[in-house]
Order: sequence, then C-alpha cells, then structure tokens
Amino acid sequence: MFLEVVENNKAMFIRFLYFILILFIVSCSTGKNKSLIMENENKSREINRSKEEWKSVLTDHQYYVMIEKGTERPYTGEYWDVFKEGVYKCAACGEPLFDSETKFDAHCGWPSFYDAMDSTKIKTDVDYKVGYKRVEIMCARCGAHLGHVFPDGPKPTGTRYCVNSASIILEEKK
Repeated sequence: MFLEVVENNKAMFIRFLYFILILFIVSCSTGKNKSLIMENENKSREINRSKEEWKSVLTDHQYYVMIEKGTERPYTGEYWDVFKEGVYKCAACGEPLFDSETKFDAHCGWPSFYDAMDSTKIKTDVDYKVGYKRVEIMCARCGAHLGHVFPDGPKPTGTRYCVNSASIILEEKK
C-alpha cells in the first residue's frame, strides 16, 4: 500500500511540473507586440483581461486609446488616409471589424467606415465625455474602445464609424 501511495504522488508531481512548464512557456510568449493580433486565442469567446494584462500587451498609446477610451488627434493616426484593400481588425484581439470596401474619406482626420463587417462584432454605449451625447463603439469580443459612430455617413447606410487608428490593424488583401 505504501508503494501505491508513492507511485500516485509521483504521477501527481509529474503532472504538476508539466502544468508549471506550460504556464512558463505561455507567459514567456506574451509581450508587447504592436500588431497585437491574438490569433491563438479562441475567437468564439469574449476576452476579459485586467488593466495590468492589457498594459503588458498593448503599447502605451494603444492602452490610452483602447482601454482608457482616449482619442487620437485628427490626421495623426496610421490609417486615416490609407485606402488599401483588406480587412481592419481589432488591434487588441484580432477580431475582423471593417472591410476596406466600406472605408471612405470623411474629411475628419480619422479612419471612417459606413458599415461594419458584422454588426454583432461591435457594441455601443452612450458617451457624454465631451459634454454632449455621442455613441461609443467597442469591440464586442474584447471591449476595446474603437471610436464613435455618427448618423452622417454616406449611402447606403448613412452611418459613419469614426475609428482611432490605434484601435485597428489592416490585414491587406494579397
């Protein structure tokens, strides 16, 4: 009986070491990455991270815009005047959000789209941060702040998704 207990504990100890090794490998593979497309995360579930976790994977600017709900100055973001073909994904979790076919020049200094790829991928909330009512847009998967949506866009939707460049990554069509 004593040998049986020792053998069971040995197997449990080996499983514990294996678990610690996996945790170590995963923690070493995370770090600051400007593109931040988290392709290896399960895309079907929401991502909930603490502020400390977001700080470890986002640049300071991305953290300010996406987590603290800041705004880039107009005409300074990477994508405000880019019109290459492709898909714009959430910079925090990689969720596809906007197709370049719906991007247009709104003359506002931020990337603007008249429609989302899938409206269920965008969630909204009322924002009074600047003293009047605006509708904030966020990635439905990870909750990252993207920008705001306005009812002054072109046809066919009449909608303008005004997005911070720091919140998106363009995956160009090959």
